[in-house]
Amino acid sequence: MYLSISAIQLWEELNSNHLVKYGTATAVTAISLVLLRKWIAGGVCRCRVRLDGKTVVITGANTGIGKETARDLAMRGARIVMACRDLSRAEKAAAEIRRSTGNGNIVVRHLDLASLFSVRQFAHEYVATENRLDILINNAGVMMCPKGLTEDGYETQFAVNHLGHFLLTVLLLDVLRKSTPSRVINVSSVAHKGGKIHFDDINFNKAPYDSLISYQQSKLANLLFTQELGRRLKGSGVTVYALHPGVIRTELGRYVQTRHPLIGALLSIPAILLMKTPKQGAQTTIYCAVAEWLEAYSGCYFSDCKLKEPAPEGKDDLVALKLWEVSAKLVGYSED
Repeated sequence: MYLSISAIQLWEELNSNHLVKYGTATAVTAISLVLLRKWIAGGVCRCRVRLDGKTVVITGANTGIGKETARDLAMRGARIVMACRDLSRAEKAAAEIRRSTGNGNIVVRHLDLASLFSVRQFAHEYVATENRLDILINNAGVMMCPKGLTEDGYETQFAVNHLGHFLLTVLLLDVLRKSTPSRVINVSSVAHKGGKIHFDDINFNKAPYDSLISYQQSKLANLLFTQELGRRLKGSGVTVYALHPGVIRTELGRYVQTRHPLIGALLSIPAILLMKTPKQGAQTTIYCAVAEWLEAYSGCYFSDCKLKEPAPEGKDDLVALKLWEVSAKLVGYSED
């Protein structure tokens, strides 16, 4: 293992002042913490591509990595459409992004991914009022929430994390095709590993409900949707990517402690040291949005701004195709 320049500088500083008297152990601990934080931070998107004249839609852009993604792409000159459920919070976030970036071309539109009616309404209004869509970032989601059904009768995590984004994407495909080269980015998770699409019990009506198993199903669905969409869009000029953003300090995990106390404890105790900040967690999303060499990797999975091999369950072509067909039926979508 090689020490970074910053770590070496820290070591020299420690040896040049009074902290040395507290012993080598203190210095080693400090250096270890620096290295640990740098490792946890993960990859950084260093691409300087501008997005002037481009339009980006980001779901769940009012908080967490969605907000940081919106801020970064706004700084690059893009028109940002923040698709959010809570309009009050979204307007406050939009105002902050306008101030911090100097980009006034930030708009807020209502989108509730738990409602297929809301998704259709958003898509209809978008197509009617916008003339292009260069980047669609399916970022919003819920994590390990209590069992519930949406107004359409679907289990909440599967509905919000997958079905809502599935319908949104297919309804916006025409405008994406008209704006080529364009991109679709699906925020998945390493939690897809060990996941399974429970085709015979999507809503977990038969088996006891486990919020973690449900979450894994929804994140695996994000990955398989990316794979199948990439296959269907091959040669169209629209490319699609899935990603794992990392373990991040955001409000997304608010249900974890109550539903899985052990996991919640493990996440809360070392949170400061062992989790990414939202800005760090947004880096792979930003990378997939702007990196110039990704066209050949449509349908692939990324983590820490690098191409990543998904778990075997995330590469099953037959399951991906079946998921597409089942999802289309559940949301009432026909390609005819």
